[in-house]
Amino acid sequence: MNLVVVADAIAWSALLLSLTAAAALSVLAFLKPRSVWFWFATVTLGIALMAAASISAPAEFGFAPLITVLGFTVAIFGGSPAAATALNLAMGASAPPGLHGGIIVAERPTAEEQRQGVVAGGRREVLRGGLTIGVLERVATAGSIIAGFPEGLAIVVAVKGVGRFTELEAPEARERFIIGTFASLIWACAAALVVHLAVH
Repeated sequence: MNLVVVADAIAWSALLLSLTAAAALSVLAFLKPRSVWFWFATVTLGIALMAAASISAPAEFGFAPLITVLGFTVAIFGGSPAAATALNLAMGASAPPGLHGGIIVAERPTAEEQRQGVVAGGRREVLRGGLTIGVLERVATAGSIIAGFPEGLAIVVAVKGVGRFTELEAPEARERFIIGTFASLIWACAAALVVHLAVH
């Protein structure tokens, strides 16, 4: 038997098994947040990436839709646990969570209040709706890479940056925005790259 055929069969088996496991673990980490599910998903995604990189021929038509669905599942569901894990490692519980998915930051006094010597003690929630925005960001990111249009990443980052610009005056918000966005995008890119390598 040809060695290339045997190597491809092993790589395809490893890819399908690891990508299926990564999809299941990503959904589990999204629905029941525990870091252990995320770390297992990371390992299985890494195996899937190595397997996809070692395949010598693109997927047959029957495998392509399955791999695409599994890759999208990993990208979309695994990105939130990836961002949460990165934020916990970098910042811990330094910013309390808000009611609408954001964080609570102290209000800064306006220039007029500072001139009058008034110290504002208010608090407000910033970066609201981060979970929904993150899902949409990963759909667009994974879709761009799978479609062979990586330039779409620049559009995703630009739209998100412009949309959040007014909320980034607080240092806590800037740090969380950068760390969370990068972790989410890196995860989505890795999952989409598995699909791109296997299907194209």
